[in-house]
Amino acid sequence: MSLMNKGREMGGGRYSEAEIESFAGDVLRDGFCVLPEHFPQDTLHAWRAAFAPLLSEHIEREGHLRNRGAARYYVTLPFDAPFADPLIYEDPDVLAVVERLAGEDFTMVQLATDTPLPGSEYQDVHRDTPPLFPETGRETPPFQIAVNFPLVEVTPENGPFEVARGTHMLPKPEALRLVETGERKLEPLLMRLGDVMVRDVRALHRGTPNKTSEPRPMVVVGYSRRWLFRPEVTIHIPRHVHETLSERARRMLRFNPVVESLDDLPPTEIYQAFAY
Repeated sequence: MSLMNKGREMGGGRYSEAEIESFAGDVLRDGFCVLPEHFPQDTLHAWRAAFAPLLSEHIEREGHLRNRGAARYYVTLPFDAPFADPLIYEDPDVLAVVERLAGEDFTMVQLATDTPLPGSEYQDVHRDTPPLFPETGRETPPFQIAVNFPLVEVTPENGPFEVARGTHMLPKPEALRLVETGERKLEPLLMRLGDVMVRDVRALHRGTPNKTSEPRPMVVVGYSRRWLFRPEVTIHIPRHVHETLSERARRMLRFNPVVESLDDLPPTEIYQAFAY
């Protein structure tokens, strides 16, 4: 029995095996699925309050880089309270879906946010990773999965994520042609607080303008197949947090560095190039 299935048995889980298979099937077919009202709103309110000063600090420090577009910011979350929450990153249902997509013994590689503010614009349509074997002209089964959940309601006005269904398994030129001709529509994904999206990062997508006066933070937890390494994303784990991790969490996080203090990290995000 894999650690994920063992953890699912120990931790319960809301969904049946058939429902988990259905969610995974949605990702394989469409490129994404949504688990409705899955995370507790009180937890997400606490995350939002703790995130606000991190966003302000990030904008002051490196907002001039505009690497995600105008008034849009990528901020890595510190792997410490309240963000190092096993009820989020070890959720048994989410991990069960991820395991069916990324295989047993996958790794957790990313804990960050994407936030458009007033003044943000449409991003170019893109993927979050290049193909594994571009010379073949074909896509492979999933190898990198993003779990996204907002810290506010996502409305038509505050910059919803737009995605084109089924484009993750097509060569990018063909997928772009289908979007440009209107054969595949870019769909805005409106999400309630507590909704969780699991997606293949190759599905064509883009961020849209936030036309409100408030930020729209979206968390991303990244999981990869056990053999995939992308140095531009990482999680620095404070030693005092590492000592509290479950067996399953230590296994998932095994390739991330353990540090004595988060105060010693580089001040600038290393994940600058993001669109492929």
